[in-house]
Amino acid sequence: MKMTGAQIIIKSLKDHGIDVVTGIPGSANLPIYSELSRSGITHILARHEQGAGFFAQGVARSTGRPAVVMATSGPGVMNLLTAIADANLDSVPVIAITGQVALPLIGTDAFQEVNTYGLTFPIAKHSYLVKNAAELPQVMANAFRVAVSGRPGPVVIDVPKDIQNQEVELADSEIKISHKTPEPDIRSIIEAAKMINRARKPVIYAGGGVIASVAFDELEELAKKGNIPVAVSLMGLSAMRHDSEFYLGLLGMHGNVSTNLLVNDADLIICIGARFGDRTTGKLAGFASKSALIHIDIDPSEINKIRKSRIPISGDAKTILTHLIPHIDRKERKEWLTTVHLVKAAHDKSPAYLPNHPVSIIRKIAAAATPGAIITTDVGQHQMWVARTYPFARGRSFLTSGGLGTMGFGLPVAIGAAYANPGKEVICFTGDGSILMNIQELATLADLNLNLKIVLMNNGQLGLVRQQQELFYDKNYFATKFSSSTDFTGIARSFGIRSASIEPGMLPSFKAEEYMNEKGPLLLNIHIDTEYNVFPMVPPGEANITMLKEAACE
Repeated sequence: MKMTGAQIIIKSLKDHGIDVVTGIPGSANLPIYSELSRSGITHILARHEQGAGFFAQGVARSTGRPAVVMATSGPGVMNLLTAIADANLDSVPVIAITGQVALPLIGTDAFQEVNTYGLTFPIAKHSYLVKNAAELPQVMANAFRVAVSGRPGPVVIDVPKDIQNQEVELADSEIKISHKTPEPDIRSIIEAAKMINRARKPVIYAGGGVIASVAFDELEELAKKGNIPVAVSLMGLSAMRHDSEFYLGLLGMHGNVSTNLLVNDADLIICIGARFGDRTTGKLAGFASKSALIHIDIDPSEINKIRKSRIPISGDAKTILTHLIPHIDRKERKEWLTTVHLVKAAHDKSPAYLPNHPVSIIRKIAAAATPGAIITTDVGQHQMWVARTYPFARGRSFLTSGGLGTMGFGLPVAIGAAYANPGKEVICFTGDGSILMNIQELATLADLNLNLKIVLMNNGQLGLVRQQQELFYDKNYFATKFSSSTDFTGIARSFGIRSASIEPGMLPSFKAEEYMNEKGPLLLNIHIDTEYNVFPMVPPGEANITMLKEAACE
């Protein structure tokens, strides 16, 4: 059977169950787009390649399935790079199929030529440059395997235009490659169980790996059986029910005071699917220095990378916990749990926030939202307020940029999540600085008419940067406050999206349900005080126990 490279790509997408792709066409990928038009696969036309990449992330993050984005050569690829790097750091399975100039032109500085393979290899899980159409069946199969196996991540397939048009003879058979994850070391699991059983003050530290492996039930069972409190990373939010008696909350720079103190006091940390990034640990020498470590992670390169583990276990979190739990003794740990309750009571009392405080606004939005709503954020103060305040549903209900911390992330990811989950409410919390970085995707939202609510916390500045300038740079406010006021409601309406502006004086009587119960896209431009800061906060370079407390912002 003769097929062109473009036909092979489209057939492979269909074979892998892909029913939607997003991207922007250009000269270097038109053969692929020509075949895509006849495929039955839905194409979502984004307004910017970065927006397309984050749309794909929204699909992948909310479903756990790989998603596909397409871009042309040169500036198309360059615009996509941030979304690829973001997916890599947060372990998101995205397949990026990019057009390239024809093979004979590579290396000649041809029009819209960049070295896509060289640019993406350091920031993706894997990259391919296809030099013969006959390679494509294997490359496509490998790409999907690599994207979802082990620690998930983005894969880039760069296809020169002449290879897209090249016709080759292929056997009429599908290439199948196993996605099996190696079984964990049972001996290490038994040793880990013994260590947990001996511990007097253990803490579980759960990250995004729990969510990726769908190990929610197993995490709760381990916590309940061993009476072990659970702290989470930013990427681990929604891994455990927020109302569980064992839930400690967020660990790290903007985490709960009690969580940071209790982890520091633990004699054993059971790390499940999480990294020891600097925003989590603070000053590493001061992070839980008395604690032994059991580190469970599907990526063996993360184990012993930053913190030495007593017992390393590489493998899928769900599989490992399934083997581990039968060996865990039922222990009351009364003394430790009493300490936990006392520390939480002493440090986690929520201040009486004013009606115009962002926390009050988030609480109103949460009360009016459906219980299983998917929440996305951009990056900044609003991200931390949401992370600390919103009662996330268990599962893939909180989508945020963790490792790369990308402003402009929230809106296009929310659009992708809303498209992939038509039966769920999606809420995007964003800031005025963040939304302006990908505001063009409001046009994509208008095209799709999705049930997406955008909650814009507008303080006229880059709030988190201003906060650092206030606290650590002698209030030297430079390049953080916007000199002009943007009419966000007018912009939204110009795209055909309903919008409303909520001024500070309106917030005491603000009824979120009046807006959240409406169907379709909506932007709420909520003006907040410029002086509000996110607390608690660990000063950069300090240990987690050195926290600026909540009272400082009142």
